[in-house]
Amino acid sequence: MIDNTLVQHLVNTQFPEWKDLSIQPIANSGWDNRTFHLGKEMLVRMPSAAEYATQVEKEHKWLPKLAQLLPLPIPEPLAMGEPTNDYPWKWSIYRFLDGETAASAHINDMTEFAASLAKFLIALQHIDAQDLPKPGPHNFYRGGMLTTYDTETRQAISILERKIDARSATDLWETALSTTWKHPPVPIHGDISAGNFLIQEGQLSAVIDFGMLAIGDPACDLAIAWTLFDPESRKVFREMLPLDKDTWERGRAWALWKSLIVAAGMTSTNSIEAKHVWESIDKVLVDHKEKS
Repeated sequence: MIDNTLVQHLVNTQFPEWKDLSIQPIANSGWDNRTFHLGKEMLVRMPSAAEYATQVEKEHKWLPKLAQLLPLPIPEPLAMGEPTNDYPWKWSIYRFLDGETAASAHINDMTEFAASLAKFLIALQHIDAQDLPKPGPHNFYRGGMLTTYDTETRQAISILERKIDARSATDLWETALSTTWKHPPVPIHGDISAGNFLIQEGQLSAVIDFGMLAIGDPACDLAIAWTLFDPESRKVFREMLPLDKDTWERGRAWALWKSLIVAAGMTSTNSIEAKHVWESIDKVLVDHKEKS
């Protein structure tokens, strides 16, 4: 069990210089990691399962390199903890970034938010980082081929066939499957979702949680256009990002896949994002029909 007692023990034994700092869990700290305040200026992030533990060293290696090239703050790793008999994986201490996640915070102007995010993704995609890891188990194949999730998506459509326009969903999915990324791979965040944006004073202030970081097809980073944005902000986001029609088709399919498997009960997500899943499916299908 990952709790205050475990975290306190690990900090005390591995980083005694911080043993007197208070430890408090963060509410809604995420699915992949359990996160705790360490004093007022740091966070402890503990992978919740083996499949997430491989992300720790990747973030420690790459986040300092990316930070200086991006227009918004990203997490700053300060120390990496080692496995013990009490906890089997590496873990991290980060500098605390203030703000409330976009999943629950008020955003003043969604089109301005969309423009800020587009600028961030453009900067990320233009970073020369060819030795980043390719999509694989370490990031659940984000940035890779949609075919990885073909069986799962079709199963979700079957489960939901009486609740959604299954024919349109299948057409959307198959249209996207017929396309591929035909350019050199680019850096991708891999989990561009409302829970991974920090908001201060109603504006996008930071992008967090780079556990899915890889180099590949940027389509997976476009799903936010349908899971968060309205038509106006989606238009701004799309117009700013210099990506072809096929990439947007795959981005729409990534949004459909994630929304379908949550709606079909095939995976779990946090309660804030889960309540919007049906709205996201509607946005994706309506947009697909309009663009067809």
